[in-house]
Amino acid sequence: MAHTDGRGPIVVGVDPDPHKRMALAWAADEADRRRLPLLLVHAQGLPTPGYRPRGGLPSWEHWKDELHTSGDRVLKEAVAFVESRHPRLEVSGLLAEGHPAWVLREQSRHATAVVVGSWHLGSRQELFTSAAVALPLVAHASCPVVVTPEPEHVTQRPPYFVVGVDGSAHSAAAVDLAFEEAALRGAVLRALYVRRPPVLGVLDEHAAVQECRRVLSETVAGRTAAHPEVELHHEVVQGHPVQVLTEASAHALGLVVGTRGRGGFSGMLLGSVSQGVLHHARCPVITVPGGHDG
Repeated sequence: MAHTDGRGPIVVGVDPDPHKRMALAWAADEADRRRLPLLLVHAQGLPTPGYRPRGGLPSWEHWKDELHTSGDRVLKEAVAFVESRHPRLEVSGLLAEGHPAWVLREQSRHATAVVVGSWHLGSRQELFTSAAVALPLVAHASCPVVVTPEPEHVTQRPPYFVVGVDGSAHSAAAVDLAFEEAALRGAVLRALYVRRPPVLGVLDEHAAVQECRRVLSETVAGRTAAHPEVELHHEVVQGHPVQVLTEASAHALGLVVGTRGRGGFSGMLLGSVSQGVLHHARCPVITVPGGHDG
């Protein structure tokens, strides 16, 4: 994937709920497909509000011991799940202390990709619950981040990926990864340039649309030569980017976007389109940082 030499592991954040396995399954399949090792990470932060130990208030050491015991169990169950799915896959586990977003961000420095789950929390919940990791992780990660939905979504045949294009460096990196994913899976690729409706109108509507088509064609041109096996469909669509991309990717294998696009404010770590599709898309969302993020 982007921003790595291809040898870094696929890293996946492991949820303690054994029924939430979509992120784990996606990461295991991706690691197997790319012939990369898989690193399972379970991060332990502060106790949840409902945490009530037996025997009254625990000491700090007692609390840590209980968390370590439960964390080891979570990782062992997750490793068993992966090994049953891909017996030959190189898999390891890491039990870490700290907020999951911070732990996974640190792991992203040497990873090919980081995979986490999402349960479509409301925006207020997503920002203010300690369990939410997707937004802060995507904003700061050094490699692509995959946010997978629960439960599994329905895909269409033939399988396809969708990628958003706007001419920015971040969207160019997203297009690179989208071609790579489509090639790995034998999937069709839909590249969409979403043009917002003009607020005050433009003097030459035809010229404006032609400029969008030029940017789209130039962005995908070199990639089609590198991946001639990928069937490409590209089009300019008018509308709100979040709504158009979400609808276009409803039954896709995945939606690929840059973490920021054109028009982003300086210093802004996560663009409004990236945030919007993370909240609304029902397929896995792959966010790709542009340039060399640290």
